[in-house]
Amino acid sequence: MKKVFGLMVGMFLLSGLTFGQLIDEKNVTVTMDLQPVLQLHMTTPDQIDFTFDEIKDYYGGIIKYAATILKVSSSVSWDLYAVGTSQGGQFWDQQVSYSNGGGANSIANIPLSALELHQYEPNQYDVNATGTQTDYSATFAPAQTLAVGVNSIYYSATPYTIPGADQKYIQGHNGTIAGQDGAPGGSYLSSIAPSGTFSDYYFTIDYRILPGLPAIFPNAGLNDGTAEDIVSVNGVSTYAEPGVYTMNVKYILLEDQ
Repeated sequence: MKKVFGLMVGMFLLSGLTFGQLIDEKNVTVTMDLQPVLQLHMTTPDQIDFTFDEIKDYYGGIIKYAATILKVSSSVSWDLYAVGTSQGGQFWDQQVSYSNGGGANSIANIPLSALELHQYEPNQYDVNATGTQTDYSATFAPAQTLAVGVNSIYYSATPYTIPGADQKYIQGHNGTIAGQDGAPGGSYLSSIAPSGTFSDYYFTIDYRILPGLPAIFPNAGLNDGTAEDIVSVNGVSTYAEPGVYTMNVKYILLEDQ
């Protein structure tokens, strides 16, 4: 009986010691800040020159193949578009005029849509696009075949205003439906494309200018097929004034809008 009583007293003392133990505690808060990251890497000359000093080049145009390479990395769904712009936002900027202005019927207002683009690979996220062309993946038409607006660059006086659903995008489009209007986050560094193709994060861009003869830029036009060549806009017998012209092409990568 004494042994049992002694055991009970021991357990009681041990229990009291356990529940009466002093502790100290310090806490640290761990914060994670996931910032949206969009990175566009571009390989291209600072200036892409088109010099038309041969009749064959007026007729056949000049193409600059793979003159620009675009590589995308993004932590969020994204869209990518090209936009042509200039001081006025509609026509090329004339820097130099030749031949005393080129005659009475010469016109210095060359539409920005005279610049044509071709992209590889095509846009994979344009399900809800409404335009005639959703991207620039159409091959350049032969010089003798009229292709108004098919590859003409989208242009705007406000280049950071996103294009509408009726305009061309390189990847993604206007709208926010997952998997349809925006490319998923990822990177050209880790994306593995099927054999014979590029990934959704890597694009090559070709450029073409086709003046025609006389130089009216017959393919210049809007994405709905509205002609913007010099004759359609300015009247019969008009043509481009000889000179040096410049414009700017911006490639805009943004979170899916």
